[in-house]
Amino acid sequence: MWNEPSAGIALAALEGDAPRLPSPAVVASVEPGSIGEELGFQPGDRLLSINGKRPRDLIDLQVLVGEEELVLEVEDPDGTRHTVELEKDLDEGLGLGFTEALFDGLKQCNNACPFCFIDQQPPGRRSSLYLKDDDFRLSFLYGSYLTLTNLTAADWQRIEEQRLSPLFVSVHATEPELRRRLLVNPRAGLVLEQLAWFAQRNLQIHAQVVVCPGVNDGAALTRTLEDLAGFAGGDWPAVLSAAVVPVGLTRFRPAGDALVPVDRDAARQVIARVEPLQQHFQRRLGSRFAWLSDEWYLIAGLPLPPRDAYEDLPQQENGVGSIRAFLEALDQATQDLPAALPQPRRLSWVVGRLVAEALEPVVARLNAVEGLELLLYGLPSPYWGQDQVVTGLLTGSDLLSGLAGRDLGEALLLPAVMLRQGEPVFLDDLSLAELERQWPVPVRLLHGADDLVASCLGVPCQSP
Repeated sequence: MWNEPSAGIALAALEGDAPRLPSPAVVASVEPGSIGEELGFQPGDRLLSINGKRPRDLIDLQVLVGEEELVLEVEDPDGTRHTVELEKDLDEGLGLGFTEALFDGLKQCNNACPFCFIDQQPPGRRSSLYLKDDDFRLSFLYGSYLTLTNLTAADWQRIEEQRLSPLFVSVHATEPELRRRLLVNPRAGLVLEQLAWFAQRNLQIHAQVVVCPGVNDGAALTRTLEDLAGFAGGDWPAVLSAAVVPVGLTRFRPAGDALVPVDRDAARQVIARVEPLQQHFQRRLGSRFAWLSDEWYLIAGLPLPPRDAYEDLPQQENGVGSIRAFLEALDQATQDLPAALPQPRRLSWVVGRLVAEALEPVVARLNAVEGLELLLYGLPSPYWGQDQVVTGLLTGSDLLSGLAGRDLGEALLLPAVMLRQGEPVFLDDLSLAELERQWPVPVRLLHGADDLVASCLGVPCQSP
């Protein structure tokens, strides 16, 4: 647990002009055998307060329930309220999952970055697609990136007191005027002072740089990475890693933004600039520190670096080494392939066009199994207006147009990364059920390499 003095909002202190209480924490799941199950918690119950305090989010909640003695105020779905008193081991949880991570609302972005992906979407889709998350709590809990431009004095104090580290910060540039221009926010120029704040308090971040050709590449990119590396030394580095990712532009982006997409030449220039810096950082820091996302190599038409070049994959969720890690997992999953299948199988597998070439050796290895034929389809995205697209950005309409008239075999293998987390809905609001009604074969969702191999061999998948 965090060593911090307080968490949540004390109910007894709310008088007069006090701020509005956060919403109750609504129970979504109860872990079997947990304290929550013993107490009779059920999905839909509302946890109102813990020891007289209303949690603002899951962070507060974890801190508050860590005490040995608890007084819980709970409201049933029918509105009946209960007070539950219990004693337990220090730091032992209740075994409850909740419908939301934030109980007092999302802290949204106050920047106007011209390359913001949220602003590059068509109107009329589900409202959650237009929420500009810039919340330090979600950064701590789930690794989402924030810019630090909207933090209040109370936010900075809470980060320090609750030791909310590491956070994930979109830096883009360290030269103050350039960062102000990129984020269209005068507060954006304070980033070096903010990094020093983290360093002084032994708090840490992972950084990201979205490269816009002709804007923050070239010498500006070198300066940014060297500035970040200046906070990466010592026993407790303030900056743990820096990911360099290409800007993604769609056909819906605002007119006159003056941005240009990353092409093969631009990708090769960035690789040629960053790789020598990686070697320099390796000698100086003992780590490559700055990481190029896989997209750079795929756009450049160059081989991905070997697995050991990614060290412990500090930025895998940001696309750094994710394809290499998937290929490594596929290598392990295909080590003991049978020579032949008892019954012939023909399947199709759809991915983004950008990654298809890297996966062809895996398809060839699987197709060496007698009786197995796996058809790989690497699709573009007419929806976004991108020919070279990663798998996670393919939409339902992309699949319908790209697979029309294709031989799908007896089943279509669909990476689950295309769907909204926890819901069978694509980025264009088409549902998986709608697509399944239009395809003549069943769909099998893939959650990883083991699922792909199991589906090809006709054995039960191990992933959920």
